[in-house]
Amino acid sequence: MGHTERVETAPQVAGQRRAFKEPGAIRLFFWALVLTILQPFGLVLFILTVVWGSLIWLWFAIPVTFVCIRMVRGFTNLHRSWTTRVMGIDTPRPYRPIPPDARWYARLRAIATDPATWRDLVWLLANYTVGLVLRLTVLIVTVFVGWLVNPYLMRLHAQMNHWLLAPARSAELETRVEQLASSRAETVDAHATELRRVERDLHDGAQARLVALGMSLGLAEDLVDRDPAAVRELLAEAREASGKALVELRDLVRGIHPPVLADRGLDGAIRALGLACTVRTEVEIELPGRPSAPVESAAYFAVSEALANVMKHSGADKAWVRVRYEDGKLLLLVGDDGRGGADATGSGIRGLERRLGAFDGTVFISSPIGGPTVVSMDLPCELRAPTVRP
Repeated sequence: MGHTERVETAPQVAGQRRAFKEPGAIRLFFWALVLTILQPFGLVLFILTVVWGSLIWLWFAIPVTFVCIRMVRGFTNLHRSWTTRVMGIDTPRPYRPIPPDARWYARLRAIATDPATWRDLVWLLANYTVGLVLRLTVLIVTVFVGWLVNPYLMRLHAQMNHWLLAPARSAELETRVEQLASSRAETVDAHATELRRVERDLHDGAQARLVALGMSLGLAEDLVDRDPAAVRELLAEAREASGKALVELRDLVRGIHPPVLADRGLDGAIRALGLACTVRTEVEIELPGRPSAPVESAAYFAVSEALANVMKHSGADKAWVRVRYEDGKLLLLVGDDGRGGADATGSGIRGLERRLGAFDGTVFISSPIGGPTVVSMDLPCELRAPTVRP
């Protein structure tokens, strides 16, 4: 679902990215040895996948082929991780998402038509030939020469990994289009659901009270000459009904766009949420300006939903909210010191994803058993300069 379907336990939840540090010669030599030891396993995977894949027309070969492909992806993901974390060359996973409820033949078709599947197989061969030569050069040549050329050879190997294992540009664009289409569809659905909610609340709440108010006033009009006492009671009921209808209309409007946002901006609105939270909440906000009204509303309700989850489920003694603007994104962090173990696929997180998905936002959650739980959200946006009132 665009960026928003990614709910992960990742270092990003702290809003901090560790700077890459070039690996030393000893570390590179160690990795050359480890990758060389793993080399035969890749060749075995290639042979098994090709053999069982060629027998896919036999029903018993289908589950074995799935297992082989899963192992191939695990093996290549290990090398993607090494290329990214050790060598500092970002190599994300390129696989197209497969719906979890897809039937086996749909999964098989998706895997077979995914270019990343075939690139993995090509890489297995390249890794067994070119990669092996590069690493053996490091391990076999004299210690002095190997020590000097090791960083260059390992970086060349990492570049080969990136070239074959990273998503192709066309695949990235295709995936991005699919993400945007999915995000737009979910946004439309969410908008329709919200309209139905507003319609239902109006029909069951304020509209019903206004109808009752009209009936009371009509009856009072008929009795005004015959029974003044009854008229007074009807007018009192009408006044009470009008007051309740006004309250319900205000609540409805507050659910669409809280007045506190218009009056106090995102800073004041989130601080008000912190004060209203039943868990002691610290709020830190650093914003050089204001985002647009739709983004501001989405951010407000996202923080509100996250704090509601803290109050309902965390058992925490303390919560915190951090808001700042960095690299063109509004960064929202909501954490607590509760019991942890939050469900990253629950309705609360899915609701956050749908709300932020309309703005190409992302949601990350870290919630180990025992806590703390940290929900990190970001919204790409631009800030307007704050308005200076005379």
